[in-house]
Amino acid sequence: MIQWYVMRATGVVALALLSVTVVLGLLNRSRIASDRWPRFVIDRLHRNASLLAVVFLCIHILTSVTDRFVAVGLVDAVIPFHSSYRPFWVGLGAVAVDLLVAVIVTSLVRVRLGVRAWRGVHWLAYLAWPVAVAHGLGIGTDGGQVWMLAIEAICIGSVLAALALRLTAPARLAGQAW
Repeated sequence: MIQWYVMRATGVVALALLSVTVVLGLLNRSRIASDRWPRFVIDRLHRNASLLAVVFLCIHILTSVTDRFVAVGLVDAVIPFHSSYRPFWVGLGAVAVDLLVAVIVTSLVRVRLGVRAWRGVHWLAYLAWPVAVAHGLGIGTDGGQVWMLAIEAICIGSVLAALALRLTAPARLAGQAW
């Protein structure tokens, strides 16, 4: 029973941290900075939030795979739409994991890849996020609960607000105080 709570909680925390990571990535790429929040601070927060998201995601996957109630194997966690348990929704989770693994691996070898190739793969994080949101909405046992809907709304709203800011803010905002 405790494993079920850990699986749920780590999934929710991973989604929140992934949302924070996407927001910080969008803001950092928008060159939004000030004397109080220089770019290197946003960059470090982005990196640390993403590392923490990976930790919670690994715990979420591990507890899902070892749960005796649902039949989700390790293969199901990485091969999309292979699971016998809710194959579409588990498959979306696997797609998000696969995209994030590509981002993680290329980030580890960033120096050897070059900035252009790394950035191209890094954009997959922006695709992984809505897939992960859909996974949580579709398979989450708390999907209809008000508190979970509020968390999802905050995550989605934050990413959309950061995206709107990125699309509308000129790069010259860098260095201006907010």
